[in-house]
Amino acid sequence: MRAFRAVGGGPVFISRGEGCRLYDVDGNCYIDCLSSWGAVILGHAHQAVTEAVSKAAAEGTTFGAATPGEVELAELIVQAVPGVEMVRLVNSGTEAVMSAVRLARAFTGRNKILKFEGAYHGHSDALLAKAGSGLATFGLPDSPGVPASFTAETITVPYNDLEAVENTLAAAHGQVACILVEPVAGNMGVVPPRAGFLEGLCKATRRDGCLLIFDEVITGFRVARGGAQQLYGITPDLTTLGKVVGGGFPMAAYAGRRKIMERMAPAGDVYQAGTLSGNPVAVAAGTAVLREVARPGFYDGLEQAGKILEEGLREAARKAWRPVTINRVGSMLTIFFCEGPVVDYASAAASDAKKYAAFFHAMLDEGVYLPPSRLESAFLTAAHTPSDIERIVSAAGKAFAVV
Repeated sequence: MRAFRAVGGGPVFISRGEGCRLYDVDGNCYIDCLSSWGAVILGHAHQAVTEAVSKAAAEGTTFGAATPGEVELAELIVQAVPGVEMVRLVNSGTEAVMSAVRLARAFTGRNKILKFEGAYHGHSDALLAKAGSGLATFGLPDSPGVPASFTAETITVPYNDLEAVENTLAAAHGQVACILVEPVAGNMGVVPPRAGFLEGLCKATRRDGCLLIFDEVITGFRVARGGAQQLYGITPDLTTLGKVVGGGFPMAAYAGRRKIMERMAPAGDVYQAGTLSGNPVAVAAGTAVLREVARPGFYDGLEQAGKILEEGLREAARKAWRPVTINRVGSMLTIFFCEGPVVDYASAAASDAKKYAAFFHAMLDEGVYLPPSRLESAFLTAAHTPSDIERIVSAAGKAFAVV
């Protein structure tokens, strides 16, 4: 999935990264606006992370037993994220969401899942559900190898459509275990929640008795230290975290209210385990990152960089007479080649794929590495300087002119 199939051409093979720079095997240098799909927030090879990882690896890479580092990392997460009282560490965002859904089903005694069209929550079978036309559709498998029965309990509705959610819950009253949502959509490009949407989801779940799960694999410790739930003031029942929380290593977490999380074995009866969950090297990396992002002004700096980039890109597109829609939340940003607005998967998918592909390659030629898909987010890091932002905007001006 790291290949360039969505934009054409052969993929770039990276040999190393430093700060906000990537270097490929041919010796080319790029300003990195992919940031490992959002996982890198401090920049590549950050000293605090590399030192923590080296120290941890020297003491042993895996024990299959509890370590103090796991507790330290969990405490940092609990301190930062409003909706979290207990944490379980796992190895990937896919595993975190899959486990959170299992827990929600066990806690509520219900089977159905409500998710949103175009939202990606990992590649577990039940969540690879394709959205259909109409107000709400029961999911069909979106990949060969997934039996229809595995997605039969998954309901899909349009993102940002609260009426569709309420109608679906009414039609399936007492059957939905959870609403699973990216509070800021990042896998259809960046699509922010409309005013009142997240509040409406919270109220709807309370009325229905189902759980609200925020998939913050992308937004956790990215849009704010406490994630999107801090940014928008909404507290979900369960939260999934990944990318930033792993410090560049394969680690993720699911977390939430103590009453729900205590259903997990060995405290409770819901099973989930993993040999490398809470790996001490990954935990050391994640802990180092979470300590760095807790520094005063960290997210103010990211917000300011994102704002300057957004404004620069808008002006570059205007000068080139290119109609684009730019959606941004903090250091997450997507350029859609359409007049917009882009508020859900249908409007995101209506953006011009050929123009984005041409823009992507023009930017690559100018030394800027963007997401190789029009339906993904670009990400800034703390390593991007004002001069880097200027270079990105300058490159965009040239790229817009040839699209």
